[in-house]
Amino acid sequence: MIDIAGAVTTDSIDDQTRDQPEPAHRAAGVAPVAAHYGDPMREQRLLDTGVGLVDRSHRGVVAVPGEERISWLHTLTSQHLAALAPWQGTELLVLSPHGHVEQHAMVADDGETTWLDTEPGMTGGLLSYLERMRFFSKVDPRDATAEFALLSLVGPDAPGALDTLGVTGLAAPDVAAVPGPKFRSGELPARPSVVYDVKPLPVGGWARRVALGVDLLVPRAAMDGVVAELRGAGVPVAGLWAYEAIRVAAKQVRAGVDTDHRTIPAEVDLIGPAVHLDKGCYRGQETVARVHNLGKPPRRLVLLHLDGVTSDQPPAAGTPVTLDGRTVGFVGSAVQHHELGQVALAVLKRNTPDDARLLVGDTAAAIDV
Repeated sequence: MIDIAGAVTTDSIDDQTRDQPEPAHRAAGVAPVAAHYGDPMREQRLLDTGVGLVDRSHRGVVAVPGEERISWLHTLTSQHLAALAPWQGTELLVLSPHGHVEQHAMVADDGETTWLDTEPGMTGGLLSYLERMRFFSKVDPRDATAEFALLSLVGPDAPGALDTLGVTGLAAPDVAAVPGPKFRSGELPARPSVVYDVKPLPVGGWARRVALGVDLLVPRAAMDGVVAELRGAGVPVAGLWAYEAIRVAAKQVRAGVDTDHRTIPAEVDLIGPAVHLDKGCYRGQETVARVHNLGKPPRRLVLLHLDGVTSDQPPAAGTPVTLDGRTVGFVGSAVQHHELGQVALAVLKRNTPDDARLLVGDTAAAIDV
């Protein structure tokens, strides 16, 4: 989509950005993605109030075919996948032995292959872990990023726009309630904590209904045709900057941007979508259970409002957040939102007061309450 008039690629603005294809994927022909198409604020408004098509084809795609794929992934990850049916999706985490977030992936199963899409730059780590854990299981994970591209229809009108591609009736996400501390074993249903409806696309791949709209996994050979069909039906394009602003306002985290090496799922609101609290043993499960039962993770995710006076540039990911000269957390994703102004996701110490007068670098910041 970088050949569309007005497209400005993310790496032409910042050659160190995370939002570009991994070197191996670029070498295999994966193109950069557009930060914007000339008017980022207009593009945000489209995603907020209508629908827009966003190129997210720099995300990594791991394919896991094999008859034991579901039960195998169930044992390795935080999600209850044993009951995941064909044409359903969800989210999962790979945790360290101490319960820290190592990988986050979106999931879809088509009856033959389970597809995992993940952050650019994290594909190799996820695939390496899966390959190490194969043993004698009947699975064959591979990096499919050069074969398939992820696009997203974002906004409240996304399901209707999907009609253009011949796919109708995608159900809204089915989100299970997170139980309180010390719930009874067996109280939670034996299913993923969130279930996304998935349907096949006529060109191959699939459409998955998610919180912000509809994700489309399409063969790269068919990508131009899909984009042309949607644009021909009047669906406008929007850049990654617009998508990121909508995501931040919705407080949806990105692994590796809004997390650090110490992050546990409860700190960044990943328990609801990506963790089943009663599925049994998996790596890192003891920490997840202990923190949930105590009810007090050491840190929490917040949305910060930045004054935008000291600098009109959002702070870089990892910038410390301070209170009275003491570091109390760090900033992850920071954006310029079309309504909220300059905002950022941050992970702060739990005891940081909601009315604290914070600093992000030299910029004053306040917690959204």
